[in-house]
Formats: sequence, C-alpha cells, structure tokens
Amino acid sequence: MTPLHLGFMVLINLIWGFALIMAKLSLDHFPPLLFAALRFTLIVFVLFPFLKIHRGRMKEVIIIALCAGPVGFGFFFLGLSLSNASVVAVTSQLGVPFATIMSVVFLKEEVHWRRWLGISLSFFGVMIISFDPVVFTYIDGLLFVVASALVGSVGTIYQRQIRNVGVFELQAWVAVAAAPLMLGASLVFEGNLVGTMMTATLLQWSGVFYVAFASSLVGHAGIYYLLQRYEVTQTAPLTLLAPVFTVFFAVTLLGELLTTRMIVGALVALTGVLVVSIRQKRIVDTGF
Repeated sequence: MTPLHLGFMVLINLIWGFALIMAKLSLDHFPPLLFAALRFTLIVFVLFPFLKIHRGRMKEVIIIALCAGPVGFGFFFLGLSLSNASVVAVTSQLGVPFATIMSVVFLKEEVHWRRWLGISLSFFGVMIISFDPVVFTYIDGLLFVVASALVGSVGTIYQRQIRNVGVFELQAWVAVAAAPLMLGASLVFEGNLVGTMMTATLLQWSGVFYVAFASSLVGHAGIYYLLQRYEVTQTAPLTLLAPVFTVFFAVTLLGELLTTRMIVGALVALTGVLVVSIRQKRIVDTGF
C-alpha cells in the first residue's frame, strides 16, 4: 500500500472512530430512533439519484437494506444511547466473527483452525468485558450492540452473494428503507419529535450531519475505493484502528472510565477479530 493510500486508510478509521463520539454527544439529546431517522433522511437526499431497480436482485437488496438500516442500526443506536462508547466500539466488531460463522453455515465456506481460534478469542474478549462490574450497569445496551452485530452479519452474507450493485446504490436503498421506518417508530415510541429537533444545539445537530456524511459517505466510499486496489488481507486488519481511535477519544473527550478488565477484554477481542480478518477472502465492513 502506498504511503498516500495508507494515510487515507488511517483517515477513514479516524473518521469512523470519531463518529461514535459525535453520535454519543447527539444521543444525549436526540432519542435513538429519531437520531437514526434523521441520519438516514439526510443520506436519502444525497444518494437518491443512485436509487436504481435491480431486476431479479431486489429481494436480496431489500434484505440487505433492512439488516444494514432500520434493524441493524436501530439496535446499534439503542445500544450506544445506553452504553459506554468504548465498549460499543469493541463489541460492534463481533460482526466479523458472526459473518464468518454464518458463511460456514449458509455459504458452506471452509474455515480452518486459525479463524476458529480468532472467533473464539473475539467472543471471549467480549465476555471478559461483559463481566466487568462497570459494564453491568448498562448490560442491556451491550446486548443491543451484540444484536446489531448479528443482524448486520446477515446483511453481510447477502452482500457476499449479490453482484453488480454499487456501494452507493446499496446505501441509497438502506437509507430509503430506514428513514420512514425509523421515523414511524420514533413517532410511536418517542414522541415530541418537533420539540426535540427545535431545542437541539448546534453541537448536537453536528453529530447527526457528521455521522450521515463524513462517516457513511466518505468512510464507506473510501474503503470501497481502496478495496478496488488492494487485497482484503491488506485492508481488513487496518480497519481495527477505528475502535482504537474511538476508545482514545472516549477517554480523552468524554471522560469515560476504562478498567483493567475492559482493556484486557478489548485486546483479546480485537486480536481475535484481527486473526479472522487476515484470513478472510472478503472484508466485512465494520465502519460506522
């Protein structure tokens, strides 16, 4: 990888790592379903021209859109609103081993002992984190993030099989599926949407815009650009910089507490994800 592209990869991870911090700040004011609805609505306005009917593949496109949009991110933002950003950053990486397990079950892919070791380490690391007394105070949020990773991995399996559908086309369908569903769910369960939006500060709104544009569009487009030029084994391990950046920002900017158990669990889990990633034929996009 050239120094320029390596620097671009670090920038993408920096964008993704900071996205959780911005989202966490916004979620202090916006309820999670409304936050998700606003994020996807902004993406719809930008990517609507990419919306395209793919005959014979719309079933897969819709499944991917539901998993990556209202269901997956619905769980994710619920979890983030209830949890520590550092823990969320690490736990969300379970999408990689989840997708590998599903590829064995549904795609009959062959997995050797090294990847099974990586999968075991990933789950063991999250278990170490989960049994920390501090994490017990928001274990429900952690479970929402695990559910998000599981649902997202279902979408990943379908993405591995679909052909000739561009990254922006898929993102457009994700946004179109998510925006109205999340808005409807927010109206039913959260209420007073107008009042919430009217009283939001510039900083809280900036989190919505950052996650919608910098994280989703720049980050995803950037990783797609690099995957067209480099092997997965070169790019996938580098995406683990994102949770490292998140932990750094969470501690320095949000003042989050990291216990020894949480640090050890994170190192074990990320080591497992690294082992799985460098053995993968295709990347599992762990970007936010």
